[in-house]
Amino acid sequence: MSELNQETQKIWKVRPEWPFLLFLLFVVVSYLGLVLLMLGANVLSVSWSEVGQILQDPAIQHSIKLTFVTCTATAILSVLVAVPLGYLLSRYHFRGRAFLDTLIDVPILLPPLVVGLSLLILFNRVSLSEGCWVLAVGLFTAAILGAFGGDRKGKLIPVVLAGLAILVALAGVFLRKEVGSLEDAVGEVGLPVTFHPLGVVLAQFPVAAAFAIRTMKTTFDQISPRYEEVAMTLGCHRGQAFGRVILPMASKGMIAAGTMAWARALGEFGPILIFAGATRGRTEVLSTSVFLEINLGNLSGAAALSLLMIVIAVSTLLLVRSFLGRGGSV
Repeated sequence: MSELNQETQKIWKVRPEWPFLLFLLFVVVSYLGLVLLMLGANVLSVSWSEVGQILQDPAIQHSIKLTFVTCTATAILSVLVAVPLGYLLSRYHFRGRAFLDTLIDVPILLPPLVVGLSLLILFNRVSLSEGCWVLAVGLFTAAILGAFGGDRKGKLIPVVLAGLAILVALAGVFLRKEVGSLEDAVGEVGLPVTFHPLGVVLAQFPVAAAFAIRTMKTTFDQISPRYEEVAMTLGCHRGQAFGRVILPMASKGMIAAGTMAWARALGEFGPILIFAGATRGRTEVLSTSVFLEINLGNLSGAAALSLLMIVIAVSTLLLVRSFLGRGGSV
């Protein structure tokens, strides 16, 4: 037996690890090298005088302000949607859950131009009543899919979906004489969307929210349901257990989800260009500013704006990671 152990040890000693380590090192260096070269290309192609000059442009200053406002609004909306959806996917098991889980990833998988074009068609070709009927059909379908299977907690979801479908269908009946588009409807209440700043937020929202939902689902998956069960045995109902126990524990995940949504909104371009346009002084954000500078032949200005976006994105991630690294909840 001892001789067998000695032979086994000899075999392990004979097999070197350096080929595998070299392979890992090659992959890491190749990828990180490409990233560093991309960042270095922007730095080397821009002078500080060019950066200062383009930052003094009033149109670029408006673009920077609008970028921060829209990205922040998108991040807040994304977290507000991501928290309940992430909790639903993490805690409840019902028939059709896989379909819902897949549907959330659709904005990420679609080409960005398709997202913008879909929003443009939705708001300018679909009437308010038609939108209600389509939504009602979707809710009824989801209720039917969720009516069978799943756990005891998931049985309530199809009932809620069916109730919402009925309400939306009734709204569609009452609005059947409405022949205008959704854009006309929101315009009447003073909230124009297409080719307006609000359209920038809506163009950034679908993809940013999808990333935030994934982050929140992972966060809730890492929090044991036993905390809620203990809270409910002490007299809390599920809503109180969620608000008083689970939500504080998920605060770090909420910050991470908001940061992810903010950074994703910063880099959004295709949907903004199609749905909100790139009008200077109105709907221009940093990503479309780069596009406009390239169209004007100002490559140095485009590189300066690209460098500014890189600095903003990296600074945001470093600040948040530094904050999360100091501790907190969860």
